[in-house]
Amino acid sequence: MTFDGVTAADASAVGLPSAPRDGYTTDTTGGRVVRLATTGRRMFSSISLGIVSPMANEEDTAVPFVEAVLAQCEPFGLRAVRFFAVLDRVSRDRTRERLEALAATEPRLTVVWAPENRSVVDAYMRGYREAMKQSDWILEIDAGFSHQPSEIPRFLERMVDGYDCVFGSRFMAGGSIAGTPLKRRAVSRGGTILANLVLGTRLSDMTSGFQLFTKAALAEILERGIRSRGPFFQTEMKAFARRLRTAEVPITYRNASHSVGSAALADSFARLWRLYRLRLQDRL
Repeated sequence: MTFDGVTAADASAVGLPSAPRDGYTTDTTGGRVVRLATTGRRMFSSISLGIVSPMANEEDTAVPFVEAVLAQCEPFGLRAVRFFAVLDRVSRDRTRERLEALAATEPRLTVVWAPENRSVVDAYMRGYREAMKQSDWILEIDAGFSHQPSEIPRFLERMVDGYDCVFGSRFMAGGSIAGTPLKRRAVSRGGTILANLVLGTRLSDMTSGFQLFTKAALAEILERGIRSRGPFFQTEMKAFARRLRTAEVPITYRNASHSVGSAALADSFARLWRLYRLRLQDRL
């Protein structure tokens, strides 16, 4: 058995299990950086991590957010860490300038300017492509501290158990949402219930965007074809991970989510119908 291109023997040599210790599972304990600081170097020293985070109009938080994310990764002794901040024409303030100034002294930061983007999904896809060129694992995280950098250790600690994907969940035990209208919460929760029912998935949160993939798993998911140009793309990705080795960890989401308009809902139902047809054809 291989783990992202590493044989079982090679995985054992660097402290990585060749397969998960159990099947589909959840993690409510969270990772402890203190414990990993002493044992993690042997386990993580062969792994390079790419972090993908689209940003727009976040001049006040962009730099401290990047610094906080990188600081959470340091105790793990990873072979390399690279942060890919993806910006496009939607960003009209000084976010790009401030990140480029930081990148001049912080070699782990790459500012990806992508003026060709036509949606936030394009920004994520561009970030994935850049990260996959150089990284064994790819972490996706929302900027602006809506996702908490302090929770990154949970993902890394769970991934080292041999999973292909680790998904953040607001709805499992230990997860939470703050600052989001009740209507928006209902859409996320209802979307998860409906997607699980229609697609046969078993995740507690099908719409979260805080997640970690092996390079091989992310490549396999993207090759299936992400059709949505709206928030539903997160559900598409999780649906295409249905047959992979997956786990969940609890996360806290803060700040108000973007409203979901009629166009985004129509896109979601159209893409859900497509995925359902694939399931009926045993192609999901």
